Amino acid sequence: MATCPECDAEIEVDEFDVDKGDQLSCPECGSNLEVIALSPVELDLAPDDDDDEDVDDDAEVEDDDKDDEDDDEDEDKEEDEGWDE
Repeated sequence: MATCPECDAEIEVDEFDVDKGDQLSCPECGSNLEVIALSPVELDLAPDDDDDEDVDDDAEVEDDDKDDEDDDEDEDKEEDEGWDE
């Protein structure tokens, strides 16, 4: 037996049928759970594998790259202005 960390429901899990890192779902609350220990079986909330979150992170990186490019252009203009004097 193991306990759901989200709703405290008792979940019947045979330690011989699961491996550390396996994921399962709580039959009571539907939470995604990960096996973190085997003897006794302990469960924790599984990390979210949300693809949307990764897309947002990539967009932020692209925006940061654009800002860096703009900064480089500004520096180039300042250097050009300095040469004219």
